[in-house]
Amino acid sequence: MLAPKRQKYRKQFRGIWRKVAVKGQNLSFGSYGLKTLTRGWIKDREIEACRVILARATRKTGKFWIRIFPDKPYSKKPPEVTMGAGKGDVAYFVASVVPGRILFEIDGISQDDARAVLKSAGSKLSVKGKFVTKEI
Repeated sequence: MLAPKRQKYRKQFRGIWRKVAVKGQNLSFGSYGLKTLTRGWIKDREIEACRVILARATRKTGKFWIRIFPDKPYSKKPPEVTMGAGKGDVAYFVASVVPGRILFEIDGISQDDARAVLKSAGSKLSVKGKFVTKEI
């Protein structure tokens, strides 16, 4: 799974979300991409599942880019533990995304194939997304 190599602090606050994306809202590398419509936290396991789908689709020809990284620790307390006694241990890492953020980009395959691949990758995620193309 994806995780940061090192961090300054082990645990973080939840934080607040922006209204819309202020960075990463345009296609930079590929011709087709998956853009978020809702805000949320994307787990490292979800990103890995999408990476496997994109790698299988672009094995022969094509290339893909992952534009997000799970750098926010998500802490969780074990089951049947009473209230208090501090914050729980880090369970996994998440990437915080807001509407308009490009998640994945793909290039080197036809538009119909790219649409099908990104739709199946988007079904693995906990946020809604849409297929976007580069305007020329």
